[in-house]
Amino acid sequence: MKYDFGMIGLGTMGRNLLLNMADHGVNGAGFDKDASKGVQLEQEAKQGNVKGFSEVKPFIESLNTPRAVMMLVPAGKIVDEVIEELIPFLDKGDILIDGGNSHFTDTNRRVDYLESKGFHFFGMGVSGGEEGARKGPSMMPGGDKEAYNVMKPILESIAAKVEGAPCVTYIGPGASGHFVKMVHNGIEYALMQLIAETYEILRNGLSLSDTEIHGVFEKWNAGRLSSFLIEITRDIFTYKEPGADHLLVNDIKDEARAKGTGKWTSQEAMNLETPIPSIDSAVSMRDLSKYKAMRTKASEIYGSAHSLRGYKHGNWMGKEDGLKFLEEAYFFSMIITYAQGMHMLSRASVEYKYDLHLDEIAKIWRGGCIIRSTFLENIYSAYSKDKNLEHLLLDADVANLVKRASAGMRNLVAAATSVGIAIPAYAASLSYFDNFRTENMPSNLTQAQRDYFGAHTYALIGKEGVFHTQWMPK
Repeated sequence: MKYDFGMIGLGTMGRNLLLNMADHGVNGAGFDKDASKGVQLEQEAKQGNVKGFSEVKPFIESLNTPRAVMMLVPAGKIVDEVIEELIPFLDKGDILIDGGNSHFTDTNRRVDYLESKGFHFFGMGVSGGEEGARKGPSMMPGGDKEAYNVMKPILESIAAKVEGAPCVTYIGPGASGHFVKMVHNGIEYALMQLIAETYEILRNGLSLSDTEIHGVFEKWNAGRLSSFLIEITRDIFTYKEPGADHLLVNDIKDEARAKGTGKWTSQEAMNLETPIPSIDSAVSMRDLSKYKAMRTKASEIYGSAHSLRGYKHGNWMGKEDGLKFLEEAYFFSMIITYAQGMHMLSRASVEYKYDLHLDEIAKIWRGGCIIRSTFLENIYSAYSKDKNLEHLLLDADVANLVKRASAGMRNLVAAATSVGIAIPAYAASLSYFDNFRTENMPSNLTQAQRDYFGAHTYALIGKEGVFHTQWMPK
């Protein structure tokens, strides 16, 4: 039997994508050096149209030509090693797809290398986790457009659907697909950090029980904050291990791990001179969480936060108002987070000549992916109305939402800060907004200082040219 598609790497994502394809009539071959994973693949296939391999040569020989092979292996050197292992068995015109979380600069290099060998190649971000891979992910392919067009029917068939539209589209040339997925992951980091800070406020600030916290997230997911991350947080606050009398989440150590994509987003934003402080703070807090022993010592020295119950500064008057302000603050910060990510994409589109269509990116993020949310409809609408929109916060409809939520945001930040509850992502979001809406930032002083100590020069209001001052006599 010949197969239409080959998958290298039969872990959770690779196996479930092949099974998804099989459900849509695609005959798939899977390769993994661990033969037991190929066996598992065949056992889970309902249609009987997939096969597992543990040797490269028979795997490649089983594929129809021109061959289409997707790699879902860890980012880095392993991708290059797999490519080199495959090349002797491939023919010119075959298609290779990197569906992992590769750094976009590695993808740029592989685009050139594989093109020189006569192969078609594109990098594709895949979002949605295990469930998305099996039932419909959001996919971000970028690179060889001819190769994408060949694969388009298969990818559209397995993608998540929103109002009948598949959550996959051609992103652009080069490594644009992996770049967009990187920014997607940065947004994911920030949203997760905001939810973690929300949990801290609910638990230690408002002294809510686990059951009450579940109720908050359940209510939020039924309203304008509806999203995949809020939904799974709601579910986490119901899960107990068999026989346990308490939630599993309370047994999990408070040290967050990361695979590096959030860090890459922050690093590249700095290269592009595009501020994304909400995302940056999320990356930093994951790093800080790893210093558990040091944090424990500091808590003994400095003490912990006080409760927000009874906080009366400003308009905070107990639990009911606290929850109202918190909902507004999360909505506000969620908008700011998406806005920072979309701004980064717009800057990369110009810098790297990706010609990104931000409305289409928002459209395919509405279903299947980790950062899907009701608010993505607003983002899609904003960029559909104005293809050249410089920044999401400049859209009139979005601006109205931000204005209405700002009072709750300020109450929340003031109250939490006053009693010592850490809210770095919330605070970063508010500070970003306040500087973004400021016509005259205090950066003129920074320029004066730079010129004073380093003769770095400055520009003057209403005058052309570059200026330098001898600030103190020699």
